[in-house]
Amino acid sequence: MSKYWSERVRELQPYVPGEQPQVDGLIKLNTNENPYPPSPKVVEALQASSLERLRLYPDPYSRPLQTSVANLYGLKPEQVIVGNGSDEVLAFAFMAFFMQDRPLLYPDITYSFYPVYCQLFGITPRTIPVREDFTIALEDYPSDNGGIIFPNPNAPTSIGVPLEEIESLLKRNTDSVVIVDEAYVDFGAQSAAALVDRYPNLLVIQTLSKSRSLAGSRVGFAVGHVDLIEGMDRVKNSFNSYPVDYLAQIVACAALDDREYFNRCRDQVIATRTWCTSALEELGFEVLPSQTNFLFARPPTPVSAAELAQALREAKILVRYFNQPRVSEYLRISLGTDTEMTYLVDTLKTLLKPRAQI
Repeated sequence: MSKYWSERVRELQPYVPGEQPQVDGLIKLNTNENPYPPSPKVVEALQASSLERLRLYPDPYSRPLQTSVANLYGLKPEQVIVGNGSDEVLAFAFMAFFMQDRPLLYPDITYSFYPVYCQLFGITPRTIPVREDFTIALEDYPSDNGGIIFPNPNAPTSIGVPLEEIESLLKRNTDSVVIVDEAYVDFGAQSAAALVDRYPNLLVIQTLSKSRSLAGSRVGFAVGHVDLIEGMDRVKNSFNSYPVDYLAQIVACAALDDREYFNRCRDQVIATRTWCTSALEELGFEVLPSQTNFLFARPPTPVSAAELAQALREAKILVRYFNQPRVSEYLRISLGTDTEMTYLVDTLKTLLKPRAQI
């Protein structure tokens, strides 16, 4: 620990990103990346781009990308803000709306960046327990709050919240901002973007990392009332005024505009999810009902999730294990190609015979 660190940095428990090992031959099912490449139109857009433009700063507002997002949801470009991945967009929102006296509410099992940002920005959090079946109980969120945030579908549990329950929350919670974090929404949940014109305190955040296969480009966005976007722009322009680089803007527009390719890849991921869920259940796993591009599964008794994760690693398959209360018996398994998931299932069959403590 450096003597030069500030007190806040000394106390900070930083976010731990998913492992990105530099080892050949691994099957990576640990960071929820899309198993399929970006749209061919992304490649075409890159090839047609002017690399000479790299000497210039990019558009600070990513206006063509704002327009592509707005067209996708039937909104106006001024209702969109773009950032360097949805995590940066989240940071803008935390600074713009949640740095206040009342607590920020979010589920006790959720995306682990939320408590990190609370600690970093001096925000008081209050966690609301998810139900025993791991669903989010929005009726348990009190109206006296400094804001509400939750993923839909939730991570790492993979379960979504029906749109009517989100709207019920918005109808009674009108004095603070509600953020719906939709990193995985394209794989089976309903987007709350359809509600932003009716509820001025609603902000919907998405990423192009998952369903658009652009994790390496770091592009995220938020849609909401123009007043919310203006507040976030004030933060952006005081922190990172050119958040999305020239090439990232180009590929993001191409990916968003190729809806046919998006639909085809999304449907393939969902089909893989269906058969892989059944295959794991046949092996004795309890698999939560996923609306994402990953599965949250508990190995059959008496198999240890932690030790099974290690055994899979030794077989060159990476999955995510969270050593945290209530979820330490589960593994989060990203959905790969059919070939990769078949290898996973076959490997599990070998590891689970006989079904003894691993």
